[in-house]
Amino acid sequence: MKGILDFERENFPTLSPAGREMLKFLREHPAAPIYRNRSGNRLLAEEVAALRAFEREAQDAEIGWPCGGTPRWRDAFVARTYEEVPHFRQMGPAPRRFEDIPTTCRADLAADIARFVPDPVPAERLICFQTTGTTGHPLRIPSHPLVAGRYLAFHKRALRRFGIELRHGQGEVGVILLGMQKKCFTYVSVTPVMGESGLAKINLHPDDWRDPDDRARYLDALRPEVIAGDPISFAELLTLPLTTRPRALFSVGMTLLPGLRRLLEERFACPALDLYSMNEVGPVGVFDAAAGGHVLLQHRLYVEILDSEGQPVAEGERGEITFTGGFNFCLPLLRYRSGDFAALARHGGEPVLSGLCGREPVRFRDGKGAWINNIDVTHALQSLPLHQFGLHQNADGSLVLRLGRGSMAEAAVELLRPLFGGQPIAVEEIVMEGKVFQYSSDFDQIPP
Repeated sequence: MKGILDFERENFPTLSPAGREMLKFLREHPAAPIYRNRSGNRLLAEEVAALRAFEREAQDAEIGWPCGGTPRWRDAFVARTYEEVPHFRQMGPAPRRFEDIPTTCRADLAADIARFVPDPVPAERLICFQTTGTTGHPLRIPSHPLVAGRYLAFHKRALRRFGIELRHGQGEVGVILLGMQKKCFTYVSVTPVMGESGLAKINLHPDDWRDPDDRARYLDALRPEVIAGDPISFAELLTLPLTTRPRALFSVGMTLLPGLRRLLEERFACPALDLYSMNEVGPVGVFDAAAGGHVLLQHRLYVEILDSEGQPVAEGERGEITFTGGFNFCLPLLRYRSGDFAALARHGGEPVLSGLCGREPVRFRDGKGAWINNIDVTHALQSLPLHQFGLHQNADGSLVLRLGRGSMAEAAVELLRPLFGGQPIAVEEIVMEGKVFQYSSDFDQIPP
């Protein structure tokens, strides 16, 4: 008991008796999963107040910049970043022309993430988490309790676009985050700015449950207002005999294809929103068919579309999505190339990412015909210092592992063998430069 109380004091500084009851309910419900981890919001009282003010700012702000122009805040942001961030400060003064600032990419961050953290960020409040690296390079992201809390402001903005105002509060479960992986970080928490409503990250993989039927029983007992996941976890959710009906579904991390969106909306009678989000940037845009693409959500995020030489293309032309700004003050971005592609268009004056081509979900089959999430492959290889890798599965079940030069091929194959149950694994060297789309398969995937 002392251990739990010590953990709560450190990770839930503002926890009330009602919040403690919510955590107990989430952990100790008879149908609860096996929670593998513990986490908390870590928010101090003054930070909760600051988050409420930030939400008001984010909801009321006008997003965008004049056609052919720039946001008012950009020049000051560039100057401050060159002054405070070691990576940019070593380059000398900021170029006079914004377009002359060198672009950065995921590989730059992966090489030395500490040099991208501004000097004034207090180290004692810094949070660092590792991304799964579904494309490009696995990466550690610097963050802060305030940064994590700010996500909700942009999720609310996305929901408001579709006429949904969140209502969850004390004694209710607000958000369930879904995974469907052999290994998944799972925990329970509360959201202080929403009356300490409950939040839980759960894994739908049967191995995380005492009884697979508990998955539906637990979700029905929690009755969350919002369920968030990716296309793979949502495909599993569709197999469960749920009676609860959330008010919205959020798909993040991978492209939500139209066929799966239709199935979800028919089954749960609520909007299924496709959120374009990156760990480095946070929620970028939400898909709105009426607008013709993903409408931007952040009021201090500037988007360029660049060609292969790093030069801006004309508005309406396709290229690589490149970011400046963002709400994570632990990782200010300057001309950060995302590896994703789209055209920047306008809809009623709003910037819209049209024809977004990002990270699609990929599932593999093991030797017994069971589906494997591509994230499980990332987890299997995460102990190796691989700077680039890709995995393709042929129609006969055999696999091709592509590795960067000098990588640990034998060790990588041995780590993958238990996952795929004896399927043949060939190794090839990656000879192309730039971003490698890591996962592909000749098997049919989630409905298009």
